[in-house]
Amino acid sequence: MAATEETLAPARRASQRLAASNPAQNQRIRDPLRPWRYAGLALPVLFLAVIEVLVRASVLPAHLVPAPSAIAQTLWDLGGLRLARHVGASVARVCAGFALGSALALLIGAAMGLSRRADALLDPAFQALRAIPSLAWVPILLLWMGIDEAPKITLIAIGAFFPVQLGVVAGIHGVDRKLIEFGEVNRLTQRALFTRILLPASMPQIFTGLRTGLSLAWMFMVAAELIAATRGLGYLLSDGRETGRPDVVFGAILLLALLGKLSDGAFKAIETRVLSWRDARVGTGDGQ
Repeated sequence: MAATEETLAPARRASQRLAASNPAQNQRIRDPLRPWRYAGLALPVLFLAVIEVLVRASVLPAHLVPAPSAIAQTLWDLGGLRLARHVGASVARVCAGFALGSALALLIGAAMGLSRRADALLDPAFQALRAIPSLAWVPILLLWMGIDEAPKITLIAIGAFFPVQLGVVAGIHGVDRKLIEFGEVNRLTQRALFTRILLPASMPQIFTGLRTGLSLAWMFMVAAELIAATRGLGYLLSDGRETGRPDVVFGAILLLALLGKLSDGAFKAIETRVLSWRDARVGTGDGQ
């Protein structure tokens, strides 16, 4: 063993000197997908540029598909303060609804994942409720809670609840039985078994459910604001439709896409940091 370490030591030191002498090349080796990431960021800009050219060339009708420059001008004319109020109202509703729905889903999902009886009792009802469209909840919530913020936040919480709950249950059920048997052999308590084995092993599925729930929270937010709101991006969509302003409609859609991407990117960064211990598969080569 000592002889092997002595043999490999010069090669290891040479590799470290090479990496230190050429940090740019070392960075490219560590992140071979960097050019593709830049291309991924440039692709939406290229798409908008193509739409701009097609509209200016009268290939696409401007009264149906406004030019991106016209959309930008419309958003500018709305004013920063007014636009910030609409964006702030939608973001606040999504944050409140997502926090409420995901917290409840984590608790109930953990109970269903750990208890077969709870899973058998609650799963049929949740499967039926999950199939109800978002707009079907609106009249019920308006009838029960009025037209204030409560029905909007509740609707968003409903949208976030089901994918998170499903991710928690699937994550716990998908834990390798050998890991559980290993914990039992080492006489771990039920609490230690959950915190040391079940929870870490199910975290990838849980984060997938959380990210899916976040995206659905944005969708349900639009449904809530389309019905009963005087402020928010969903209200902008409805107002643009009623006044025949496709530039306002597309502007609200672009803002929703941007906010959804930013929130998902932030959540993905948290996921990468929390799950840095994973020995995940990383694709290499042109076909990956």
